[in-house]
Amino acid sequence: MAEMGSKGVTAGKIASNVQKKLTRAQEKVLQKLGKADETKDEQFEQCVQNFNKQLNEGTRLQKDLRTYLASVKAMHEASKKLNECLQEVYEPDWPGRDEANKIAENNDLLWMDYHQKLVDQALLTMDTYLGQFPDIKSRIAKRGRKLVDYDSARHHYESLQTAKKKDEAKIAKAEEELIKAQKVFEEMNVDLQEELPSLWNSRVGFYVNTFQSIAGLEENFHKEMSKLNQNLNDVLVSLEKQHGSNTFTVKAQPSDNTPAKENKSPSPPPDGSPAATPEIRVNHEPEPASAATPGAALPKSPSQSSLPAVVVETFPAAVNGTVEGGSGAARLDLPPGFMFKVQAQHDYTATDTDELQLKAGDVVLVIPFQNPEEQDEGWLMGVKESDWNQHKELEKCRGVFPENFTERVQ
Repeated sequence: MAEMGSKGVTAGKIASNVQKKLTRAQEKVLQKLGKADETKDEQFEQCVQNFNKQLNEGTRLQKDLRTYLASVKAMHEASKKLNECLQEVYEPDWPGRDEANKIAENNDLLWMDYHQKLVDQALLTMDTYLGQFPDIKSRIAKRGRKLVDYDSARHHYESLQTAKKKDEAKIAKAEEELIKAQKVFEEMNVDLQEELPSLWNSRVGFYVNTFQSIAGLEENFHKEMSKLNQNLNDVLVSLEKQHGSNTFTVKAQPSDNTPAKENKSPSPPPDGSPAATPEIRVNHEPEPASAATPGAALPKSPSQSSLPAVVVETFPAAVNGTVEGGSGAARLDLPPGFMFKVQAQHDYTATDTDELQLKAGDVVLVIPFQNPEEQDEGWLMGVKESDWNQHKELEKCRGVFPENFTERVQ
C-alpha cells in the first residue's frame, strides 16, 4: 500500500508540473496576442542585459586567457628545443659549456614558473569568477517562470471578480493562490534585484586584478629572461674570443656571369584564393661554361670563384585541391575551399564544441571561415584529414583551432 501511495504522490506531482507548464504556455500566448497584460520591470530587465553582457565578456576573457597560456606552453617547448640544440652542438672541450647548460636549465625553470603562476593567479581566479554565473542565470530563468505564474493567477482572480455570476468560494481560492504566487515571485525578485547590480559593479575590480596579475608576471618573467640571455651572450662572446680565427662571417650572395635557371610559378588563381607556397630547391652543381652570358666577364674574387652557382626551381602550386600547370593536372579529393595543410606539433584539448581536438601529428585541412568576421586572431578553421577521408561531411567534422599549435606542411 505504501508503494502505491508513493507512486500516487509521484504521479500527482508530475500532473501538477504538467498543468503548470500548460498554464504558463497559455498565459504567454495571451500576452503575446495582447489579450492579457504583462508585469514589466524595466530596471530589472536592464540588470539582466548587464548580466548577459558581463557573462559574455567573462567567457571570452577566459577563452583568450587559455589561448594565451597555450601559447606560453608552446613557446616554452620551442625554447627548450632550441636550448637542447645548443647543448648538442656545444662540444665538450669548448669553454663555457657548463655555464651554457646551467643557463638552459634555468631557462626551462623560468618558463615553467611563469606558466604555473599564470594558472594560479589568473586562470583559477577567472574560473572562480565565472563559476557564480550559472546559478544566477538559473535563478533569473526561474524568476521569469514565477512572474508568469503570478500574472496568470492575477488574471484568473480578476476574471472571477468581474464575472456576472460570482462564486465566492472560487474567488477566495483564487485570491489565496494569487497571494502565494506573488510572495514566491517577490522573494526571488528582491534577491536578484540586490545581487545583479552588485555583480555588475564587481567586474571593474576583477578586470583590474586579472590584467594587473598578467602584466606583473610578464614583466618579471622578461626581466629574469633578459638576465639569462645576457649571461648566455657573455658565454658565447668568450667562446668567440678563444676561437676567433674560425669565426663565421655571413657573406653576400656572389654575383656570377652565369644566370640562374628559373621557372615562373603559376599566376594566382582567378578566384583570389591563396595558392600554396612554391617549393624551392637549391642545386649546388656549377653551370657549364656555355651557359655564361657572352661578352667580357668581370674577374672573380677567390671566394666567389670557389662558390657554385645557385639554381632555383619552382614547382606548381596546389589551388583548391587542383595541381596547376601542365596538361596532367590532377584533382585531389579535398574539401571545398581548401587552402593548405598544417600538422599539429602539440596536443590541443578543445574547450568549446566548435573547436578541434588535436593530437601531435594530426594533419588538418585548412578551409576559410563561412563568415570572415567570426575569425579570431590566431585561429584557423579546418577539418582533420582523417575525419574528412572517413566522413566527407564538413558540417560534422570542421572546427577552429589555434594556429600556433600547428606548422604548415603544404
